[in-house]
Amino acid sequence: MKKIRIALAQINSTVGDLSGNKRKIGSYIKKAKKLRADCIVFPELAVTGYPPEDLLLKPQFIADNIDAMNVIIAETKGITTVVGFVDNNHGLYNAAAVISNKKLVDVYHKKYLPNYGVFDEYRYFQSGKRFPVYNMGGVRIGVNICEDIWQEKGPAKIQALSGAEVIININASPYHMGKLSIREELLSARAQECGAIIIYVNMTGGQDELVFDGGSLIVDRNGKIIGRGRQFREELLVADIDIKGQIQKITDKNKRELKTLLQNDEYVENIKISSVLISGQKPAIRQKKFIRMAQSEEVYNALLSGTKDYVHKNGFSNVIIGMSGGIDSALVTTIAVDALGKENVHGLFMPSEYTSQESYDDAYAHAENLGIKITTIPIDNVLKTYLNILSDSFRGLKPDITEENLQARIRGNILMAFSNKFGWLVLTTGNKSEMSVGYATLYGDMAGGFAVIKDVPKTLVYELCKWRNEKEGRELIPHRIMWKEPTAELRPDQRDTDTLPPYPVLDPVLKAYVEEDLSFDDIVNLECSIECVKKVVKMVDHAEYKRRQAPPGVKITPRAFGKDRRFPITNRYKSY
Repeated sequence: MKKIRIALAQINSTVGDLSGNKRKIGSYIKKAKKLRADCIVFPELAVTGYPPEDLLLKPQFIADNIDAMNVIIAETKGITTVVGFVDNNHGLYNAAAVISNKKLVDVYHKKYLPNYGVFDEYRYFQSGKRFPVYNMGGVRIGVNICEDIWQEKGPAKIQALSGAEVIININASPYHMGKLSIREELLSARAQECGAIIIYVNMTGGQDELVFDGGSLIVDRNGKIIGRGRQFREELLVADIDIKGQIQKITDKNKRELKTLLQNDEYVENIKISSVLISGQKPAIRQKKFIRMAQSEEVYNALLSGTKDYVHKNGFSNVIIGMSGGIDSALVTTIAVDALGKENVHGLFMPSEYTSQESYDDAYAHAENLGIKITTIPIDNVLKTYLNILSDSFRGLKPDITEENLQARIRGNILMAFSNKFGWLVLTTGNKSEMSVGYATLYGDMAGGFAVIKDVPKTLVYELCKWRNEKEGRELIPHRIMWKEPTAELRPDQRDTDTLPPYPVLDPVLKAYVEEDLSFDDIVNLECSIECVKKVVKMVDHAEYKRRQAPPGVKITPRAFGKDRRFPITNRYKSY
């Protein structure tokens, strides 16, 4: 029986920060060496960050990424290292460098390039055609990248049929609700199909709309999870893997099956890394207890991670939020404080004649609970000035949404003034339900740098606030904010339901239409009348131009607006 110590470096790379990523990779290599690991593995494109998008079209960026890779190679004395980078070999490849003892042993090229949802890899990369199996001290190892493991008859199966006992799969797999369970089921099935141990390392941290949740996994050949990385944080997961029995024999049956899987000029190659594993006494490793997050906790941590990294990676330290006394701004402000610290979060309350005393009291009570400063700037005089300027042009016309939107835009201007003067990033507070139907004011409450809950349906907003209060053990978010009827307070006695169906009715329709692309007839069966569904669908379609101009926000559903869902603005197709 052989035992191999493998370290999974679940790191938070920053796109384009080649020097910073290089230093981080080097520091984790040193940690793994101290623990006398035989091998350390890093996530997909760890050197460049993921996704680098059109940086990949810059030759200098590619050259600098390879220079960074050469520095990393020089730091691998006494350890085998697998790290993701961009290879330039008669075309660009999403690649994994296999390095041992300061020598680049081989480079694996990703075979399956995802080109759906948020992924656009066909735009940049070519597909690999070879499937190496590495011999490291008598242990046969296959290395592949992210999407490769999702294919039932893909690289992992080919490498296993060629004798691989361990499959290392490096990833930059973005988060959405339920993704961890999907991964676990997939990897368990793949390990059993291949009869091999799977080492799955995933990136963590936020990159624009995407959040990478970590959650690295080690799965034995029977499909049982024997090691887990924590979610939404960097860590070095180290495990001793027992390789039971002899090297897998490559039978005639395996050869026949392998022949059916290899296409055209694809081939398997056997490569020797080293003759022996690291010998001698190894320091004990502490097994960390893994507690699976419930959905609300998981989503909240995704929003926190995405917000923190977007703010910090873009050079900000402070944020400002328009606090209305409503539940959306309450959730955004709470996330901001948890992510950035109360001293770095600033609230702005901007009442009009339609703002209730309850809203004032709730906004200030919440700010006090969080320990943040809140400033009040009334907008009535500014609104009167606008209306006076426009009075001649609007003479004889009744007040309508124009006057309502003026209020929102005044507030947006004030928030941006604070942003310019103090260098604070404006966090917007619109949720997915509102963004879906366009129940938001362009250049008003949509004005800002980052939309924290842009992909969070309104009904989930309530669940997250409830979870956060339960976690706190007190009403961190005041109870009245949780139960009072939602209102924009832009006209007398206004309620969201004046314009929209109740959110428990609206959100299932939006999920069916936006995320699942269900037919009109299927959506009507979701307890929403034909006229109700027509109204919602029409609002979603007509709001595309607004969403194109909205700031980025954290993706937490399987299909978010933006890269996930790309519909034309000019569009006369009707599904009803």
